[in-house]
Amino acid sequence: MSEVPSGPSSGVKYKKADAGYFDKRGLSRYAGVWSLWSLGVGAVISGHFSGWNFGFGTGGWGGMLVAGIIICIMYLGLTFSIAEMSPALPHTGAAYSFARTAMGPWGGFLTGLCENVEYVLTPAVVVTFITAYVNSILGLDPVYSPLIWILFYAIFLGLNVFGLELSFKFTLIITVISLAVLVFFWISAIPVMDFNRWALNVGVGPDGALVELPEGGGSWFPTGFSGILSTLPFAVWLFLAIEQLPLAAEESVDPKRDMPKGIILGILTLMLSAFMIVLLNPSVPGVGTFHLATSLEPLLDGFRAIYGDAGVATFGIVALTGLIASFHTILFAQGRQVYSLSRAGYFPTFLSVTHKTYRTPHVAMLAGSLTGLAVMLVIWFALGAEQGGAAIGSVLLNMAVFGAMFSYIMQALSFIILRRKMPNIPRPFRSPLGIPGAVLTIVIAVVTLFYQVQDPNFTKGVIWVAVWFAVAVAYFALVGRNRLILSPEEEFALSHKS
Repeated sequence: MSEVPSGPSSGVKYKKADAGYFDKRGLSRYAGVWSLWSLGVGAVISGHFSGWNFGFGTGGWGGMLVAGIIICIMYLGLTFSIAEMSPALPHTGAAYSFARTAMGPWGGFLTGLCENVEYVLTPAVVVTFITAYVNSILGLDPVYSPLIWILFYAIFLGLNVFGLELSFKFTLIITVISLAVLVFFWISAIPVMDFNRWALNVGVGPDGALVELPEGGGSWFPTGFSGILSTLPFAVWLFLAIEQLPLAAEESVDPKRDMPKGIILGILTLMLSAFMIVLLNPSVPGVGTFHLATSLEPLLDGFRAIYGDAGVATFGIVALTGLIASFHTILFAQGRQVYSLSRAGYFPTFLSVTHKTYRTPHVAMLAGSLTGLAVMLVIWFALGAEQGGAAIGSVLLNMAVFGAMFSYIMQALSFIILRRKMPNIPRPFRSPLGIPGAVLTIVIAVVTLFYQVQDPNFTKGVIWVAVWFAVAVAYFALVGRNRLILSPEEEFALSHKS
């Protein structure tokens, strides 16, 4: 490698890598529109099976509905922005790449770091929900949960490593099955639903806590406007990770054409699914909003109420499909996100070496998976089985959402800056929401973060995010910034004088 002048005020030093460097980090192209659609929808779909329902505990049914609409508006602004930026900057770096071009090396690194928190920890949260379903189906003692985590990580890490085509085909199949499961639930729930009796079975007691109303008929908004705002962080789970699609840009056959289509089809699919599950799951007799506010398996509870306990094992296995789809696809995104930062030198470069035969970033995926699993195991053994399981679901979820919100703010800001600084770069797709849509994304993300701070679990999570950031920033300041590589993202940014 040879050093490249980077200018007196850049604060970084570049090395131009030889062909051998990139030969060891090559990717293969396979994904078309429907592969990209399934990657986006599959990453999110677990949030329609578990996790979103905790919002009933802060806002009741109406609070969850309105919070979901507000968050949907935020994601529309975000997805239209990245649908414009991704084909204009078709690199694996995605959020880091956008911010790098708009705000320089430090802006790119910090944005990538925010996204790194999201993609390393979200699979850990999802595998926690998977384990809850497995324990319920098989009647296992929760003490064995770590073995189930390790098993699922091993299986789906292997599936992601051993072949891009296999991984995308599995993603498409499991995503379609997951949506079919949800549609089957909707069809099953509509004839028996009793919205007034069960969805509105939440009131507020004398101490301000939510209480169950035995006859239903409660207020749509039992906790008022503040309850709606407090529910925003939970509504994020209905759409979290759709933004990962641009990470597949260098594995897309035609990213300039297919990426915008995949992103837009994905967000429209999720909007429909989110509305149906929020409406129908709590309306099933015997389930209700009050119960779902604390359930780890809301969809399974709905199936159980409709069809009885006799088929619970079958329905539990079926309901696992959505969680598996998200776990698999976010592991994919995790690997590409670590790979892109490593290939450019922000993370140690050995992490971006790809498999000689399958051309997948196996080292990056293994490193990200081991990190997420290690965090889970530390919490589990530090707090014990009962408290550790609850902490993983709540604390890590808060950490993942925290990282996501900051990355959304940075991506929307990047969109605004790129529109102003680089109006003439080719844009195969232009966001119909433009700069106002990006501004709205920033405003909603900031409000969501503010209300996330009110959650007691947030403090526990944000401390560890701060430690994560401190270690990474120290590495970059002392080592990484002096060893950057002219990767495609960096070449593009420098050629456009960012």
